[in-house]
Amino acid sequence: MKHTELLWDEAKAFIDVCYQELGMESETNARLHAIKDEIDRTGSYVHTAEELEHGAKMAWRNSNRCIGRLFWQSLNVIDRRGVSTKEEVRDALFEHIEIATNGGKIKPTITIFPPEKNGEKQVEIWNHQLIRYAGYETEQGRIGDPASYELTAVCEKLGWRGKRTDFDILPLLFRMKGDEQPVWYDLPQTLVKEVPISHPDIKEFADMNLKWYGVPIIADMKLEIGGLSYNAAPFNGWYMGTEIGARNLADEKRYDLLRKIASVMGISASLNTDLWKDQVLVELNKAVLYSYKKHGVSIVDHHTAANQFKRFEEQEQDAGRKLTGDWTWLIPPISPASTHIFHKSYDNTIVKPNYFYQDKPYQ
Repeated sequence: MKHTELLWDEAKAFIDVCYQELGMESETNARLHAIKDEIDRTGSYVHTAEELEHGAKMAWRNSNRCIGRLFWQSLNVIDRRGVSTKEEVRDALFEHIEIATNGGKIKPTITIFPPEKNGEKQVEIWNHQLIRYAGYETEQGRIGDPASYELTAVCEKLGWRGKRTDFDILPLLFRMKGDEQPVWYDLPQTLVKEVPISHPDIKEFADMNLKWYGVPIIADMKLEIGGLSYNAAPFNGWYMGTEIGARNLADEKRYDLLRKIASVMGISASLNTDLWKDQVLVELNKAVLYSYKKHGVSIVDHHTAANQFKRFEEQEQDAGRKLTGDWTWLIPPISPASTHIFHKSYDNTIVKPNYFYQDKPYQ
């Protein structure tokens, strides 16, 4: 099948659903006629602002791995398809961080840059998340986040230098169409809200000087709407506590802090039968939730998130839509059996619009 025929099929499927959901059925045929004409003339078409906004919201609603989909209709969509310079891209990314952070009352936000044109990326973001800590492999051992080793090395090769602490914020890194190399820009410290981790009862937690950033802004996934690929479309919700407390700070291949925290808590980490890991995980997750609330930054615990997902399931049923989900991602990493999700099965069919993984440009 020719590219234009495939594009037309995807465009039609999207417009039919989008206009029906927006209560604009009477305009569907005229819009489809205009799109068909545009594809025949130019090989592609351009979304209206309404189509772009609703398409991005639908993509969140269709994200099988996301437990936070109850709030899909609240997504704040920023249209930056008109950017053409590095400075405009940089400023739009800065603006996204500021708007999304919202002083701590985090706003689910997506910034959408120009789509791919004839398979060519107009803007290519290299960061996994707009805010992310660097990672260094040194002879003395590892510093920072091992998940960032590769990207940190790329940044250093381009002339960036971190302070080599465990919490150096990586610069923004992106490439414009036609450029050989990406450009990097340091994030202004005033833009990044970080949360120092302390515990309501165990004061020694604070002595570890742990922290995490407030807003997780995924920057390396592609948004597909109606056959068009928006390869640069960073988006965020807020953190579920376990993402930080049971994964980022706890995973062996990340900050790997469970033994260190056990020592701070004064418990032995020698016998599995003592369930010391479970004990540490609960207190670490308690500390994360406590700290974010203390500093006025939005976060949700995994039990509340599971209850919200149940409401989302009910909403989708009421709307007559088939629910899709990836069970392996929807169950929280601690106490999954205490949520309803653990006891259900989900259809993992991919429905578009949606967000898709892309190859990392630096690999």
